[in-house]
Parts: sequence; C-alpha cells; structure tokens
Amino acid sequence: MKLRTFVTAAIGLVSIITMTTYAAAPSSFSSAKRLAESEVYYDQDETFYCGCDFDFEGGPDLASCGYDVRKQPLRASRIEWEHVVPAYDIGRQRQCWQEGGRRHCRSSDPIFRQAEADLINLVPSVGEVNGDRSNLRYGMATSSSAYQYGQCTAKVDFEEDVFQPPTNQRGDVARTYWYMRDEYGVRISRQQQQLFTAWAKQDPVDAWEKERNQRITAIQGSGNPYVSENRDPSRQVMPDRQPTPSSLISRDSTAFSCSTRKTCGAMASCEEARFHLEQCGNGRLDRDKDGVPCEAMCR
Repeated sequence: MKLRTFVTAAIGLVSIITMTTYAAAPSSFSSAKRLAESEVYYDQDETFYCGCDFDFEGGPDLASCGYDVRKQPLRASRIEWEHVVPAYDIGRQRQCWQEGGRRHCRSSDPIFRQAEADLINLVPSVGEVNGDRSNLRYGMATSSSAYQYGQCTAKVDFEEDVFQPPTNQRGDVARTYWYMRDEYGVRISRQQQQLFTAWAKQDPVDAWEKERNQRITAIQGSGNPYVSENRDPSRQVMPDRQPTPSSLISRDSTAFSCSTRKTCGAMASCEEARFHLEQCGNGRLDRDKDGVPCEAMCR
C-alpha cells in the first residue's frame, strides 16, 4: 500500500535539515536514476504501479503483490525507472526529435536533457510493466484483450494503445503530468485533462507523495506545486523556453475533434493527423514513434 506511516519524527527532522542545502540537480537520466535510488527512494520498498516489495539489487518480489508475468519473466525480475510522462511525449514536439529522435535530443537539447532527468517524473517500476507501458497514453483499458498483471490492478491495453494505472496512483500521475506541462510545455489533450482532473480528486495527495516532493526539492531546488501548494490544474503555463513549433499545431484546431479516434486512412489532411496525435493522444498514428503521424501523408 502506498499510504503508510513511514514518516517518523527523525525522517522529518532530516528532511528539514536537508532542505536548507540544495544538492545539484541531475545532469542526465543516468545520474537521475542514481540520485533517485540513493536520495529519494532509499527507504522505500514498493513499486509504483503494482506495490510489489523490492530492493534495488534483488529486484521485485512478485509473489508479494500477486504479480502475474505477461510475457517477459526476465524483465519482470528487475526494477526499472519509469518516466510517468514518457520521453516521447517530452521530445516529440521539439526540433531535435524531428531531426533524430531521443538520442539526438540528449546530445543537442539541454532542455530535453533536463526534462528527461527530472526526478519528479521518475518512479520505480517492475521492468515488464515499464516496458509494456512504453509511451502508451494513460486512460481506461476497456477492450476484451486488456491484460491485468494478476492482483496488480494496473492494466495494459494494446488494442486501444492505453495503459491504466491502479486507483491509488492515478492522482500522482495527474499531478506529474500537470507539472511537466507547466515546466516543459508537454501537451495534454482536452480529454486527458478531464480524466486527470477526475483522477486527482479520487486520489488526493498523501503523506509519501508530500515527503517524496520534499526530498526532490532538496535535490533540484524546486518541487511539484500541485503536490506542495494544491495548485489549480486548469492554470496552464506554457513557458517561453518551450514554445511548441507552429508547424506542428493547427491554427484552426477547432475544426477537428477528439470525439472519434481515427486511423490514418480517415484523415483528410496532415494537419488533422497532427491534431489527433498531439491534442488527442492517438499514438497509433505514429507507429515508428518519430513524432510524425501518418507519414505517407505528412512527408
């Protein structure tokens, strides 16, 4: 269970002392993973989606959470760091991604590197779940082929390109997305915004989420205001350092709608395809994950 009484007076005192001296923010995804293990999750022993007992060396205890392996037992035996907001969603609207994908963004775009290494966006996960989720959008898994990992109530729905987090982590997901939206310009479709608002109400901030945010603030110098300040999620901040390229967004997007998930064959124009990829989160339109939907039409 995520809610637990691990926050003792001693830990609280350490947090207060630590907050007075900020450490250097991680400079890369590799350094972020090391800091997350040693400075944020050093006394935590449950995975984010499934609540499996784990340690970083031994991996997850799948029996502790009733986890059923879907397909990859080797990957399920290790702990991996999950980006709640996938690197794909961070990078796909940036010029570096259009030019060479994630590797090129790492080497050429300091803002992408900062976003990829942001500790607020990293959580420990069973490796198989991290791999299955990949860059699927969050939502409700409704198809008959959706897979639930045994007693772990997370579900992956490859038919609908959806990953459904468990109830007790849905608010954490929403607040992380709002932070990444405000800090790095990550776009959230109208439908997802409505879903996240409902999730945040169902799963309010708890003791561990607050403590985690304090520890990250001590490292990075700032935390997630949706956790610490209960900020209004409807207040969308798109920082000047992260403008969305005008070539990627329709100037008359009101002509399109997310009400129906379309295939490339049903698109009337590249502009409509981009709207459905970027505003509606229809990842099926970008099969090779390079940020360009319906390539026969958009290239």
